[in-house]
Amino acid sequence: MPLEIVRQDLTVMKVDAIVNAANTKLQMGGGVCGAIFQAAGVEELTEACGKIGGCAVGEAVITDGFKLPSKYIIHTPGPIWKGGTQQEANLLRNSYKHSLELAHTYQCESIAFPLISTGIYGFPKEEALQIAISAISTFLMQHEMHVYLVVFDQQTFGLSQKLFHSIQEYIDEHYVEEASALYGRGREARFVTEQLREHEYVKKSEDIEESSLMKLMDELDESFSARLLRLIDEREMSDVEAYKRANIDRRLFSKIRKEESYNPKKKTAIAFAIALELDEDETNELLSAAGYTLSHSSKFDVIVKFFITQQKYDIHEINEALFRFDQPLLGA
Repeated sequence: MPLEIVRQDLTVMKVDAIVNAANTKLQMGGGVCGAIFQAAGVEELTEACGKIGGCAVGEAVITDGFKLPSKYIIHTPGPIWKGGTQQEANLLRNSYKHSLELAHTYQCESIAFPLISTGIYGFPKEEALQIAISAISTFLMQHEMHVYLVVFDQQTFGLSQKLFHSIQEYIDEHYVEEASALYGRGREARFVTEQLREHEYVKKSEDIEESSLMKLMDELDESFSARLLRLIDEREMSDVEAYKRANIDRRLFSKIRKEESYNPKKKTAIAFAIALELDEDETNELLSAAGYTLSHSSKFDVIVKFFITQQKYDIHEINEALFRFDQPLLGA
């Protein structure tokens, strides 16, 4: 199952386990920790934590969720930032690693994390985010679990400012409003259809060359499922590697494999293009089998094209950027 970044209150997440950024004494604190104690029931959770006694930085322990929607609370003390000289990065990675391992031991199918140590503990958000993504994605390559990274808003999200500005410049240069894309580009509009939302097609101007139409119709003869599976085989990639790199649920991939006529959402189709490391033309060829194409009139598409042209195919990095620009995420 995938990694998903969401804006939400951690205490209302309907998952098997939520993670508390705890202190080593497992006592009620402020911020996320205090909110979890309040929502779970201060008396019940304090008593449960008191029986455990404490937890070292980077380790993890588990209690019931009590009044929370989640069945369990996993408590992990993250490191206090001291300039990066006291093994803070390794300790933070261990907080994620041990929390995930504990969730797996308790047969959790879903878990929600805050961005550990980025509050009063002062861990730089950009670095903390990269550690979180790396630790979680490494775990997910070996296990099936739906993992949520819960953040308050885009402004508290630790996306690299350099990357943010690079994407913003690319958007400013390449993004055009839908009206000008549909009516002002004439013969440059090589694509015939664009299914922006599910299966709704947008009509293009009548001056599209007949040869382009015939070419598109030929491409549509091969279903999306058939084309995807062929590409996976051509790249000598296993099914598991393909759907995990695409941040796709195993059950969804099984449905795609079994149903030849399956038509995916656009973000799902693009996720597989990223997993297969397709260039822009190859991506559009895969998308055309599902009735889509990359468009300059969609900010979502322009951001995806930025990463493809840069030959950056880390789907979690792409999702970080999409989240920061308030766009749908790939996969999941």
